[in-house]
Amino acid sequence: MEAIRHLPRRALIPLVWVLLVVSALALGLPPAAQAQTPAPAAAVAAPAHSGGEASLKLPDLAQARFVGMTGRTMLQWGLLICLLGLAFGLVIYSQLKNLPVHQSMREISELIYETCKTYLITQGKFLMILELFIAVIIVFYFGILQHFAATKVIIILLFSVVGILGSYGVAWFGIRINTFANSRTAFASLKGLPYPVYAIPIKAGMSIGMLLVSVELFIMLCILLYIPRDYAGACFIGFAIGESLGAAALRIAGGIFTKIADIGSDLMKIVFNIKEDDARNPGVIADCTGDNAGDSVGPTADGFETYGVTGVALITFILLAVPKELVQVQLLVWIFVMRIIMIVASGGSYLVNEAFAKARYSSAAKMSFEAPLTSLVWLTSIVSVVLTYAASWIMIPDLGDGSLWWKLSTVITCGTLAGAIIPEFVKVFTSTSSAHVREIVTSAREGGASLGILSGLVAGNFSAYWLGLTMVLLMSIAYGVSTLGLGALMAAPAVFAFGLVAFGFLGMGPVTIAVDSYGPVTDNAQSVFELSVIETLPGIKQQLKKDYGFDVNFEAAKHLLEENDGAGNTFKATAKPVLIGTAVVGATTMIFSIIVLLTNGLTQNLDKLSLLHAPFLLGLISGGAIIYWFTGASTQAVTTGAYRAVEFIKANIRLEGVTKASVADSKRVVEICTQYAQKGMFNIFLAVFFVTLAFAFVEPYFFVGYLISIALFGLYQAIFMANAGGAWDNAKKVVEVDLKEKGTPLHAATVVGDTVGDPFKDTSSVAMNPIIKFTTLFGLLAVELAVSLSAERGTGFTSVLAAIFFIISVIFVARSFYGMRIRVDSAATPAAAKH
Repeated sequence: MEAIRHLPRRALIPLVWVLLVVSALALGLPPAAQAQTPAPAAAVAAPAHSGGEASLKLPDLAQARFVGMTGRTMLQWGLLICLLGLAFGLVIYSQLKNLPVHQSMREISELIYETCKTYLITQGKFLMILELFIAVIIVFYFGILQHFAATKVIIILLFSVVGILGSYGVAWFGIRINTFANSRTAFASLKGLPYPVYAIPIKAGMSIGMLLVSVELFIMLCILLYIPRDYAGACFIGFAIGESLGAAALRIAGGIFTKIADIGSDLMKIVFNIKEDDARNPGVIADCTGDNAGDSVGPTADGFETYGVTGVALITFILLAVPKELVQVQLLVWIFVMRIIMIVASGGSYLVNEAFAKARYSSAAKMSFEAPLTSLVWLTSIVSVVLTYAASWIMIPDLGDGSLWWKLSTVITCGTLAGAIIPEFVKVFTSTSSAHVREIVTSAREGGASLGILSGLVAGNFSAYWLGLTMVLLMSIAYGVSTLGLGALMAAPAVFAFGLVAFGFLGMGPVTIAVDSYGPVTDNAQSVFELSVIETLPGIKQQLKKDYGFDVNFEAAKHLLEENDGAGNTFKATAKPVLIGTAVVGATTMIFSIIVLLTNGLTQNLDKLSLLHAPFLLGLISGGAIIYWFTGASTQAVTTGAYRAVEFIKANIRLEGVTKASVADSKRVVEICTQYAQKGMFNIFLAVFFVTLAFAFVEPYFFVGYLISIALFGLYQAIFMANAGGAWDNAKKVVEVDLKEKGTPLHAATVVGDTVGDPFKDTSSVAMNPIIKFTTLFGLLAVELAVSLSAERGTGFTSVLAAIFFIISVIFVARSFYGMRIRVDSAATPAAAKH
């Protein structure tokens, strides 16, 4: 309660609304026990449901028993685990808030929070506008074409708002706790010991991870348990669309914002030969805000959406592909128990890992910041795997032929191990100790920025090869296991296996989020130290000794913060392929739902899912075009915004006679970043929205090919860009920390490489995850809308609509470049450039 009392009111509003809406809907609708008859048993063989996934009816969870209790009762206990996970996060929040911090550092972190708050409020208003586009489609399709009752349409709309508020609320919580942790980490570094500099960021990350997963699972369980069975499908679809919309918008805008600010700030180091995070640079506050907008808000909303959408995809698959109701219940309850175990495994593993880390490093003068983070990931993975097998053996020993408990556990384990193995491969290409990163430094020393950039491209390409094959291997194992009896329970068991692999990717969700959130805290901590100008305060060493009882070592503190930032860069990089892998593998399951609809339960038109069917092949080709447009559009927004930021900073930076940039100048840079982030996001989102409608209306199987294509193109493009960017980032860190060559030509070369890598790793690559899932999920509605209109009005009508939607999308594609180009005063343009 103490933690809740101190949480800012604005941060709680979205989460409170989520819980209120869920509770009101659950209590206001008819009791679940009085709901309509369950879905037909032969779901696969039957014609596709009118209204698709939104019309699916959940089976009665009480008809199956597990360890002496009904499935319904077991999942009700899961709500208690969610509340405990929520409490875990809030207790850590309170602990961090009460850590000691010097006033000069607290003032900077609060200024950063205020700018973040302004940014989030602006984004919240923007999300309301974007929700209107989705609402129009929902009302038109379900209310007019499918003739759903007004109550059901309103429920879908309300749960789409719940999804948005969920993504938005956890994102707000993330920036609040991170802006507590950044100043506390900076202050802890003054003692010159590494352990506190590690312990505070990971504590903040675990708080976010535990709260995020607990809130998301609580909402899902409420829908499953307390919403009538004939309404639940609509609630799940609405919720998934809403959280996907929220994540996509926050991820895109945050990625653009943070890299405009980062590039604008970093380039000043070369132009004016000033130090990292120089307080006189008005771009530094915007950079700190961007660290939270891009590396906290975006990933947190993205993580929330990832867990929800993957769960909805598996629920939909089970209801469509499993004919026996009892088996549906067994699988649904089993999956949700696995998600509950994820919270227990992550929380317990963190506590154990921290006990060992504290015993080993608490008084050490040196430590590898990556070591305890790596052990946390592996410990959580191992504990999750053990608990998965144990719980499956207890819960479903008699499922199928009696051996499926270990087979299903093995499939999930493929994903859980991927969550640990993939980060190890990522570190091979992005860690400060990586041979590839050292190669970039070596190349840049002799060949400047050009060769350094080429070596980074090599690292990104190689990483896509190895990580791609790793995913193929793990998915192949899952496919092999799926052939050993799963086919007796369901249609398309391989698709279910791939969905479980994506589910397993998230098997240690809070820890995956925690190590990702570690990075923005370490990055901000370094900035807070410099911006506080604590070294220049009169009598500061004596004051700190008197007030806090320790001797200050400023040089050691700066070195620890820079070194820890390198570890943060590495582990931010490790989380990205996990999330994009989940998006791609999970998209397979959602695409299956579309295929079931189009093929009337896998009984018709299967020949159209072939390269021999021209529209399908053309759809495969079209997906690549969209991925490459998106990459360019997001980078263009960063480029133009950074140009304007650099232009302003150059004209207004004051290096003589001042110790800090003016607040007004810093806020102006934040305004520039916000302006171009929103403009870029708006163009990109509407282009994606209308191209999804256009391609769904062209031809349904063209659209299926398109969805498959954006997932595969997006996977490799995202991995390549994320790891190339991570390698460039840490190459700069090697020069700054290990080689101590700041201000040299080598440093300038690696800074240039880092600025190229910034939009690679933190804008284009990371936004592909929510874009793929939003397109696929929204595509469920779009293709059903197209099929319904085609049946009622004919293909000529839908073809005209497809053309109109495509023209609108092309307008926004053009705006994403031509409307975002760098424009300069013609009088200042060199004569040669005019020709």
